[in-house]
Amino acid sequence: MTTETPIRWGIIGPGRIAQTFADGIAHSRSGKLVAIASRNPDKPGLGDGFPGARIVNGYEALLADNEIDAVYIATPHTGHAEWAIKAIRAGKHVLVEKPIALSAFDAEAIYYEARKAGVFAGEAFMYRVHPQTAKLIELVKSGVIGDLRIIRTSFGFNMGKVNPEHRLFANEMAGGGILDVGGYPVSMARLIAGAVDGKPFLDPDKVSGVGHLGQTGVDEWASAVLKFPNDIIAEVSCSIMANQDNTLRIIGSEGRIEVADFWFASGHKGGIGKIDVIKGGETQTIEVKEDRWLYSFEVDAAGDAIRAGNKEFAYPGISWADSIGNLKVLDQWRASIGLEYSVEKAAHRTKNIAGATVTKGNSIPKRSIPGISKPASLVTLGFEFFPNFAAASLTLDAFYEAGGNAFDTAYVYGGGKTESIFGDWHTSRKVQREEIVLIGKGAHSPLCYPDMIRKQLDQSLNRLKTDYVDIYFMHRDNTDVPVGEFVDAMDAEVKAGRIRGIFGGSNWTRARFDEAIAYAEKNGKTAPATLSNNFSLAEMLDPIWAGCVAASDDEWKTWLNAKQIPNFAWSSQGRGFFTDRAGRDKRDDEELVRVWYSDRNFGRRDRAIELAQKLGRNPIHIALAYVVAQPFPVIPLIGPRTVAELEDSLSALDIKLTPEQVKWLEG
Repeated sequence: MTTETPIRWGIIGPGRIAQTFADGIAHSRSGKLVAIASRNPDKPGLGDGFPGARIVNGYEALLADNEIDAVYIATPHTGHAEWAIKAIRAGKHVLVEKPIALSAFDAEAIYYEARKAGVFAGEAFMYRVHPQTAKLIELVKSGVIGDLRIIRTSFGFNMGKVNPEHRLFANEMAGGGILDVGGYPVSMARLIAGAVDGKPFLDPDKVSGVGHLGQTGVDEWASAVLKFPNDIIAEVSCSIMANQDNTLRIIGSEGRIEVADFWFASGHKGGIGKIDVIKGGETQTIEVKEDRWLYSFEVDAAGDAIRAGNKEFAYPGISWADSIGNLKVLDQWRASIGLEYSVEKAAHRTKNIAGATVTKGNSIPKRSIPGISKPASLVTLGFEFFPNFAAASLTLDAFYEAGGNAFDTAYVYGGGKTESIFGDWHTSRKVQREEIVLIGKGAHSPLCYPDMIRKQLDQSLNRLKTDYVDIYFMHRDNTDVPVGEFVDAMDAEVKAGRIRGIFGGSNWTRARFDEAIAYAEKNGKTAPATLSNNFSLAEMLDPIWAGCVAASDDEWKTWLNAKQIPNFAWSSQGRGFFTDRAGRDKRDDEELVRVWYSDRNFGRRDRAIELAQKLGRNPIHIALAYVVAQPFPVIPLIGPRTVAELEDSLSALDIKLTPEQVKWLEG
């Protein structure tokens, strides 16, 4: 595409903001509006705000239109992620009205799709690419107000009265102030805090929010305090039921900068923006005159990136990392006030992020596990890190759609949240229970006693929305209790049909496991038949958590090979040891240093790096392939936090290491 060829735009969601964006296209140097898509193409006056544009019947038709290069998505918030991903998969560049998604997790999924497709994707904060913002950054960096200390900014207006039919008051439409306008003051605060440190943006290390939830369940006014690593404090506020002055105040040791309506810059159709620098009782007004229309800057910033083959906005436009970081703050702000939208819950979020029915895939290889009647995926998914169903469902959906059917849960994870999320997931997706291998765990310290197994399993099964688990682990061992009492308790659950496969110990020693088997054989009980201990190419030197047991050393390997006991291995990729986070000269991560740093492990890491370079892969892929390649059954537990991390881990499953390569890696 040459610089003379216009970027041909299509618009999905022809509302008021779409008309404003269309004005920006009309006054841009790089764009041309070709078509708008509507589900009601015969609506009277529909085309009035989009002169010269074709009206296309339905969003899918616009995505299939070969005359469209880029799509601007202006649906209500709840449709942003779905249509962004659909457009990306159709090969279109996308610009999505803010917020690009309901959460940082959804935004990460969008940008990951764009990275795979090789297309531009951006979040439409128009003020970020206006010359007034560049001037503001210049002033902050110049030190004109001394050391920056406090940022105060707001974006609030008053709708007058509650209208449950309006999208801003509809919880099911993700209404309220935080998502609709709260992103402006947050993004500006992060931009300015970053400029002080010479960075494109800075993420706060603490977010504390308050707010008022109205009768329709959305935030009608809310405020938050952001504490940045460089000790800058930002006070941000938003509202849909309170007029605010919407002034940006940047307070330094020697003065302050004030900008009224910073997000509106010099005006929709151009004009003069004013930046006041106030020092020693005097005010200097710096004028930023612009004849160009506000939204034309956004159109051209996207167009310039597309023409240059770039996938994201150039600074000070909002990059992918900046966009995700901004939504992480909004996520924390919402969590602070207990705001969750109904569309984020299982009852309504029954499809995947692209709006499709979740269906079982087959790309992940399966393996037989002794004692389990159905094949299990080569890796097992653990997901205890997710804050809610909406976030977890992204990874659960992707894993299942790739062919994964083994899931690791535990009574203690998230105080039961993980189990509840899984129960909601498999029932909302109508996943056949007999097709999945479900792991449950209980009796964690300090409640590691035989009578806790039944009591906790009662609660676990209720949360999991099932009447049995396929595999059950005691989450810890208590050597003060005779091992036979634990065997008896688990055997009782087998006989009751609540464990319909195998059971065993997580973080158990060989001696204790052998003792348990001997007791079961002597007393006619079901014997433990599986472990869940750490196993990795890097040997764990010091327990990550109290009571943890690693099974990676030579004595353990000999025992596992002789017994052929399946080991569901946690931290199978060394918790970052095989990534750039680790290194002989990198000692800022206390856990990495304490748990993994040794000459022997660094030798293995060196060889993993060498082999990865030969295979065109990453060392962490070699680490996972090593675990799978053992001559005894090791099933890695993986805990990806994003779909990108999941797919990266799964990509290692096509690496088939030979026994010679395994021994070479071990040294």
